[in-house]
Amino acid sequence: MKNYKLLIQYDGTNYSGWQIQRNADTVQQKISDSLRTILREEVNLIGSGRTDAGVHAIGQIANFRSEQNIDLYRFKHSLNSVLPSDISIIKIEEVDELFHSRFDAKKRNYLYLISKIKSPFYNRYSYFYHNEIQCEKLNILSKVLIRKADFSSFSRKDSDTENKICNIYNVGWKELKELIIFRIEADRFLHGMVRTVIGTLLNAVKNNFDENYIEDIIMKTDREAAGEAVPAKGLFLMKVKY
Repeated sequence: MKNYKLLIQYDGTNYSGWQIQRNADTVQQKISDSLRTILREEVNLIGSGRTDAGVHAIGQIANFRSEQNIDLYRFKHSLNSVLPSDISIIKIEEVDELFHSRFDAKKRNYLYLISKIKSPFYNRYSYFYHNEIQCEKLNILSKVLIRKADFSSFSRKDSDTENKICNIYNVGWKELKELIIFRIEADRFLHGMVRTVIGTLLNAVKNNFDENYIEDIIMKTDREAAGEAVPAKGLFLMKVKY
């Protein structure tokens, strides 16, 4: 049995997230259907993690196993030719049979884009934020999040994940002309966590709250304590590290 690893990019605008769902278009479903069409066999496509509805990916990783000996160059071309234009396979390679794209992942890196201006060119992939953004203060507040802790306060209430412990390694804000770029890296993320973290930090700056505000939210482990999540369209899964 051979094991194949995919590097995937997608525009999540038209999808209900990565994970296959009943009566919904998802990225995993589209790729699985395309693999089945080409290989003419049932394929179990395993993603590194699920992205929410409307979230994009520049570095999603997935793997599948097959008895077939695949010509990687031709197969990538064939797969891209049957996939919709908003999903692309950037790279495919054969990996160790034991490789698992989800369980072997050590770190996941997300990026969020905020636009300081209303622009038709930024609208699809960024959040136009009307209030002033102070990156220096946001970076100070963000340092409170760098820890291993229960991040239930930043997870959606309907999440079915029992273990809410995450280890955040790095968080940062940077200004680049008309855009504000937010980056966060952790071993794992809860459902809706990144967007809620961003919304909470922006709310803290807007209301001139200090680090104790963020600390208190973490300690409460209650979603009601955190701020409103920002829109999905500005969020990108950038990289998965193994």
